Amino acid sequence: MTDRTHVTVHTDGACNGNPGPGGYAAVLVCGGRRREVTGGRHLTTSNRMEMLAAIAALEALTRPCRVTVNSDSRYLVDAVMKGSAVRWRAAGWKRNRKESAVNTDLWARLLDLCAVHEVEFVWVRGHAGDPENERCDRLAEAAAREPGWPTDEGYEGRLAAAASQLGLFE
Repeated sequence: MTDRTHVTVHTDGACNGNPGPGGYAAVLVCGGRRREVTGGRHLTTSNRMEMLAAIAALEALTRPCRVTVNSDSRYLVDAVMKGSAVRWRAAGWKRNRKESAVNTDLWARLLDLCAVHEVEFVWVRGHAGDPENERCDRLAEAAAREPGWPTDEGYEGRLAAAASQLGLFE
């Protein structure tokens, strides 16, 4: 046990279509204080918004903390807690000999943040009445409907590279 401050985080991501406009939200609770963080991208995926919610929460912390991140994304929770994301990075972002990992830009950011903080990811069932999870869901859905979000460079860059490989933009 360390003397780091403990922060409980609840996160969610949403997409209107998948891919489509996306939003993310995080609620950070520490003692009697709470902070809500939201954002979005104009074309992205649900998995990327789930990841970006956790990243935004960890980036909002001003010093190293012990953090419990509650998420309804098995993709996010399992990849971190079962060590898959660490293995993908160690293997040059390969899931196995034939498959490359996706969302590597966000996995790299997240793993770097997990090296700063002591982070545990906990899966929570979505839409099951947990007040903080429900709050994040509403915030993420609202953010996904907002216009004017920036480009998701990691996602759209991957699309452009795939289109180029197929000769679609020659």
